[in-house]
Amino acid sequence: MKQGMIDLLAPATVALALLFWANAPPALVDSAWTLPVIGVATMALVQLLELVIPRHDEWRTSWREVATDVFYVVFNMTAVGWAATTLADDPLTAAKTALGIATPGLAALPFLVQVALVVVLVEIGQYAIHRGMHNSALLWSVHAPHHHLTQLNAMKGYVGNPIELFLISLSVIALFDFDTAAILASFNVMGAIAVFSHANLRSNPPGWFAFFFTTIRHHSLHHNALSYEDTRSNYATTLIVIDRLFGTYRDGEAAVVGQGERRRLSIIDQFAFPFRAWSDRMRAGRGTASG
Repeated sequence: MKQGMIDLLAPATVALALLFWANAPPALVDSAWTLPVIGVATMALVQLLELVIPRHDEWRTSWREVATDVFYVVFNMTAVGWAATTLADDPLTAAKTALGIATPGLAALPFLVQVALVVVLVEIGQYAIHRGMHNSALLWSVHAPHHHLTQLNAMKGYVGNPIELFLISLSVIALFDFDTAAILASFNVMGAIAVFSHANLRSNPPGWFAFFFTTIRHHSLHHNALSYEDTRSNYATTLIVIDRLFGTYRDGEAAVVGQGERRRLSIIDQFAFPFRAWSDRMRAGRGTASG
């Protein structure tokens, strides 16, 4: 493929997602399988392209790493999805019904306007949570495992401690009456952009796309192993324009990613990381008090 076509992969994927959901028959919109299947297919395609046109040879993945990443993809689509629905979305829906909150006019808006509103609502929440994780010792302990990644690829956006994965999945969309197809299109678009912003793919989207949407350049800098200050920028998962607006945008790119000793964390390490951090902090506090 010519480089120009490769550079258009992310914009083309977003465009195809919007086109699909705008014309999807009710049977596909109502199916619980449609969005996951599209998401997995997108990741698989990008993962295969990484083998052919990697951005950094040092980020090439092993089968062991792929198996770990697949676990996290399944974990997010099952356990985390269930927790977010049961503990957040369903209670919000019940509260909305009890309080008589209704926004029927939203579903009458043009499809693309609905998609844009959903993406902005979700992304502002994720931006706030993500930024908070970098400015609170307690929240950083659940987010830090994600920054111990020593390579980026299409599935790495799903890797992290379960507490972080749950927190970052929260949104207020259940309070609004958007069209179902528009909601699914929004999550499809956000998922696709997250895949490309973590991908080890030699692809640089056009400037207009990179001005509004997060790319691998933005997100790799956020994972920079050589500068902790760089990790305190480019928080947006989908809309990098939010970082531009709130003064947390930083230009550049990183080829060396990871925090601490840049040691790969196993699944058990990822899950146990915050508890060990909290335990170490408590012991240090007791030691200071006794001294």
